[in-house]
Amino acid sequence: MTDQNTAESFVADPIVENVRASLTAAGLADTVLLVPESVATAAAAAAALGCDVGAIANSLIFECDGAPLLILASGAAKVDVKMVARQHGLPKISRADPDFVLKHAGQPVGGVAPLGHPAPLRAFLDTDLAQYPLLWAGAGSHQAMLSLSYQQLLDITAATETAVR
Repeated sequence: MTDQNTAESFVADPIVENVRASLTAAGLADTVLLVPESVATAAAAAAALGCDVGAIANSLIFECDGAPLLILASGAAKVDVKMVARQHGLPKISRADPDFVLKHAGQPVGGVAPLGHPAPLRAFLDTDLAQYPLLWAGAGSHQAMLSLSYQQLLDITAATETAVR
């Protein structure tokens, strides 16, 4: 695992700083970790952090009836959007393009955090993540991750627990 934040190594990113502020506003510790390598994929994040890819909580933004939908999925899962839509009585869920993600999350694809968005997002939380005592999620950039428990992730997102595959 890479050494934690050094002021000399990283320029403050306002998006990451917003995620930090959102964590502390939610009553959680600032667990944001900055790393020199890209952690834009679950596999890259798991390798950089020395954890199981399943413990990576991917914050995936989808489009559902024109609105954003956040699905927090285990890095080991391929989300079955048809199944999620059926289970929750939703219209078609489709992959959002990068501009849609940036507009609604305020964060880039590959770095989306579970919080710190311009407005609250409807969210679903992959129940497979509950097996891990410590989860890692994006923190607003391709070089920032944050850690928290499943219950903390559930609480800060007000997500609906669901199977995603």
